[in-house]
This record gives sequence, structure tokens and C-alpha cells, in this order.
Amino acid sequence: MRHAREAAVGALVAMVVCSAVIAAASSASADGAGGAPAPSESQTGGSEYGVLTRVANRPFVSELSVPATATAGSPPRVTLRIVESGVGTVNVTVAVNDLSTRKPTIVVGMGWVHTGRTLTVSWPRGATLRQGVYHVSVSAHDHHSGNLERTAHSSGVAILTVTAPAPVAPKPVLPAPAPTVAPALPGVPTPAQTVADGAVFPVAGEHNFGGPENVFGAPRDGYLHQGQDILTAEGTPVVAPLAGTILTTSYQAEGAGYYAVEQTSVGFDFMFAHCEASSLAVITAQVVMPGQVLCRAGQTGDATAPHLDFEIWVGGWQAPGGEPIDPLPYLQAWESA
Repeated sequence: MRHAREAAVGALVAMVVCSAVIAAASSASADGAGGAPAPSESQTGGSEYGVLTRVANRPFVSELSVPATATAGSPPRVTLRIVESGVGTVNVTVAVNDLSTRKPTIVVGMGWVHTGRTLTVSWPRGATLRQGVYHVSVSAHDHHSGNLERTAHSSGVAILTVTAPAPVAPKPVLPAPAPTVAPALPGVPTPAQTVADGAVFPVAGEHNFGGPENVFGAPRDGYLHQGQDILTAEGTPVVAPLAGTILTTSYQAEGAGYYAVEQTSVGFDFMFAHCEASSLAVITAQVVMPGQVLCRAGQTGDATAPHLDFEIWVGGWQAPGGEPIDPLPYLQAWESA
């Protein structure tokens, strides 16, 4: 009986000792003694755990074409291309900076443009560059605020040297044209003969003969000019160069305006065109003397400025076989006299 009780007590003691050993081991493990803990969720791990750092995707300039030199004046042609993987459009700005002042001279906002396409910069109207050295720089960003990537091979910057314009050669000075000499026609008096007959200049006031568009034979719309224009102030008196008889006075809205025609005894018919409205002072069949007022200079009909269109006809004014001749030699002779 006594032996059975001692065996039971020994077994109980062994159980208590074993439990204490297990508890001590558990406590040591909890305090960090021994074993390798698993990584927690807060550890990033890096490449050791198979996670690679991502490089940001940004636009970059794959092409920028800027001439090395250009002449002062309008900016030269500049083209560019921007690429970015997986991105369709980027916002682009091009600036031209003067290196002498470090300030932008021209700034062009190109807006949202397609990637992967060669684009030409449209300069503002009237933009110019003076002589100097400039930086042409490109900036861009995508829809995620990714700015232009600048590397040694893709900086988006080019240097432009602008040179002075070539000097303009002066226009050659042409000699004055030789005085016009009237052709000798049978039965037609020369300018000197008309002066001897007492001819006077048909405009009694300040005047000039205009330019190439005002001479006899100058091109007109569908025909050639048949007289010589004498430019003068509105209202300047127009007079008869020689004695004669008035053939007609009339009005032509799309041509001569108010006009008069005089027939002389030396074989000439004179026409005076573009008279001022209400200024005709003669009538058909009226005899006139040299210097007598016929009308006043105006710009009626097909005219844009006050002047007298003076014509000389041989063989009859607008008659079969009649033709106009250049009146300038006669006018110059009468003006000198």
C-alpha cells in the first residue's frame, strides 16, 4: 500500500517538472532568443524579395532640327519630335532665348501635340530675330505632370547664330531719256512750226507729265492710251493751244468724262478729256483763239486724280483713216516757249 502511494507521488512530480521545462522554453522563444522570424508586412524587401524599383516614364525629344546659322529677320524653320511610351499627346512650348541678355525673345506655346510626329514650329506673325546667338529650347509635360527628360543625347536645346543681313546693292542710276522727237509726217507741222504759229500750252497752271502710266501708248484695260496726261490741280484752266473750231462737246461716263474736241487749220484735231463737271465754256461750231479757256481740269469719267488727257489726231478725230500721234514733243515745245 505504502509502495503504491510513493509511485503515484513520483509520477506527479515528473509531470510538474516537464511542464516547467516546456513553459521556460516557450518564454525564451517569445523574448527573441533563438529562431529566425518571418518578414513582417512592413518590410519592403527590395530586389532581395523580387520587387524592382520602377523608372518614371517621361517625354523626351527624339528630334530637334535647328539650322546652325540664319540671317537676321524672320525666324528660321524649326522642326521637332517628342516621344513617350504609351502616351498619345504632350503639351509643348518652344522658347528662343537671347544669350546676351539671358531673356526669352520668342515663346511659342504649341499646346497639346501628338507624340511620335515631326512638327514644324509656327512663329508668331511679325516675329524677328536680330543679329546674335540664341538658345532654342523645348519644354514639355504629359497629362501626369511628367516633365521633359533631358539627357546627354536628348536635351531639347540647340544653338542658333543669327548673322547680319547681306547689304542691299544700290539701284543703278539710269540716264535721263532723250527728248522725244516727233516723226516727220507729210503735211503735219513740227513742234517748232506750231510754236512759230503762236501755240500755247493747254494747261494754264502748275503741272507735270506724271509717270510711265501717263504717256502715249501706255497699256489700258483692253487698249492703249491715245494721249498724254497732264497732272494739275482741280479747276486749273484748260485752254486752246491754236486757233480753231469746236467740233463737239460731250460726256462719257466710263471714259473721257466731260470733254471737248477742237479742229485746227494746220491739220490737227485736239481732244481735251476729264474736264471738271459744269466747267465747259464752249459749244459746238464755236471759233476759239489760242489761250481761250475751254474748260477746267477735273477727274470726271474714268479718272482717279485731277488731270487733262490731251490728244492730237491727224486725219480727223475718230474719222476713217484718222489716227492719234504722241503729243508729248509738242507739249514740251509749247511748255518751253
